Amino acid sequence: MTFAEPGDYEFIVERNVEIPMRDGTILRADIWRPKTEGKHPVLIERTPYDKTSSSESGQGAGEYYASHGYVTVVQDVRGRFASDGDFYPFRDDGDGERQDGYDTVEWAAEQSWSNGNIGTIGGSYSGATQYRMIGAQPPHLKAQFVRQSSSDYHREWVYRSGAYEAGFNTKWTITHTTSNARKYAAPGAEDEAQARMENAFENYLDWVEKSPIAPFEPTAGLHTWFNDWMERPDYSAYWDEFSIVRTYDKVQIPVHHIGSWYDCFLRGTITNYEGMRDNAPTAEISAAQRLTIGPWVHNPTPADMREAGAVDFGESAPLGWMETRRRWFDHWLKGIDNGVESDKPVKVFTMGENQWHEFDQWPPLEVEYTPFYFNDSRTGSVSSINDGGLGVSKPENAANPDSYESDPHNPIRSFGGGHLGEDFGPQDQRGYEDRVLTYTTDVLDEAVRVTGPVKAMLHASSSAVDTDWVVRVTDVHPDGTSMLICDGILRARYRNSFEQPEFLTPGEVYEFEVDLWATSHLFKPGHRIRVAVASSSFPRWDRNWQTGKNNAFESEGVVATNRVYKDAERPSHILLPLLK
Repeated sequence: MTFAEPGDYEFIVERNVEIPMRDGTILRADIWRPKTEGKHPVLIERTPYDKTSSSESGQGAGEYYASHGYVTVVQDVRGRFASDGDFYPFRDDGDGERQDGYDTVEWAAEQSWSNGNIGTIGGSYSGATQYRMIGAQPPHLKAQFVRQSSSDYHREWVYRSGAYEAGFNTKWTITHTTSNARKYAAPGAEDEAQARMENAFENYLDWVEKSPIAPFEPTAGLHTWFNDWMERPDYSAYWDEFSIVRTYDKVQIPVHHIGSWYDCFLRGTITNYEGMRDNAPTAEISAAQRLTIGPWVHNPTPADMREAGAVDFGESAPLGWMETRRRWFDHWLKGIDNGVESDKPVKVFTMGENQWHEFDQWPPLEVEYTPFYFNDSRTGSVSSINDGGLGVSKPENAANPDSYESDPHNPIRSFGGGHLGEDFGPQDQRGYEDRVLTYTTDVLDEAVRVTGPVKAMLHASSSAVDTDWVVRVTDVHPDGTSMLICDGILRARYRNSFEQPEFLTPGEVYEFEVDLWATSHLFKPGHRIRVAVASSSFPRWDRNWQTGKNNAFESEGVVATNRVYKDAERPSHILLPLLK
């Protein structure tokens, strides 16, 4: 149901309306439309999550938008639930999401209840189906509002900077294999397939913990994509098919990209906005791109949230999900002059301050990228391996490296962050800092405002041929709470290229750039900034067995001694975008 106020129109609902694709496959949709004889603009969601309970229909979008004079079409994608065909996630080429999206838009434009102005809605996978349409350029597609979706499914979702997103993807695969187990079972084996997958779903955490990860064998059919992913940890032509980046120059419409600071698709939201803004074929289309990022987690109605993880972000955090999107489409599909075109293109929520800010571009022009260097001072603020210091002064002298053992058989557990596993969002890291390196500032005399992309530059070595570098930034409160702000990972073999991995020479010092994506956060006076460094965060990311092999098919590894350097010649640091 929706919490937004309904409009003036009564409406009718049609179930399982057949929509033919160009290859003859029938996809089915539920349709909400105003109970009038007139023609109306149309909003479409294409979902693999069951049109009867999707992120749109399950939240009352059909009823809400129909009551405000829109036809709402929620369609099961190819091979899912009521729709025919075979499902392979995110497939684009051939008879995949791009062409099916085109055919659905153009079918809607031809219906008697349509005025030919088509918009699209939805997020996550339903955001991906929207972005896919851009490459096909359906003539009647006039605007999109995309929630929390990706630009590069290799780098941002299946493998984040080379590390497999284990908790999220294992659960996602089991969930969606379970929901279609009967559909893909051999004749006569439907009950057995369903029971097997329900058992796997109930014991999801066991599947996350097990090794080797692959092959995935609980049932036949739907899981084939998972094994394909596991066999291809390096970026290759296979992954090109799932990339939105290659279609940026084809954007012909205004797109509102909405994301969350604690979302697994944060980088994708930002990258898609920047890519379409910078590569749009006309200045008008470039100027019509919008970016909104809030303090939320991955959620079907993020703009209605004020709490995420362990933090309440206050009464200003919610924007009103249904109303925000309706204002966008009222302008682009109905031609209402409501100020959308004059809005600043970027709107982000600054955590800590708990206020919204608008900018002319992303990253903000006013940002100064400032290194905060690791040092040998002791803060007494944390029980970590080293309790190191963090400051803006570059090291001038020699210093001993900080070292620790990375044991893939006993990985450091993950807690919080932008993912879809357990305990996501901002979480207190105090119980997870005793086995990591930490670097913490003195107590801040003045507020430090960070808004923009964040990265860590580590000068480091390992005794193994491969390892992971996990870096997180936390806000340390006066009571000791160490609240997670942003984090990132880099699998060392991919330090120079995701296509051509290069193994380490044991003991040799390299410079590693770890992408923590982005944030907007105000560190208050009396607080501290902390950077933590480790080599595992499991089960969010898979174990790196540190042998140089394909980790998905391994169950034994080596213990590595990893070192982080912080001297004058090798000044490890975090690069923070300070907004004065």
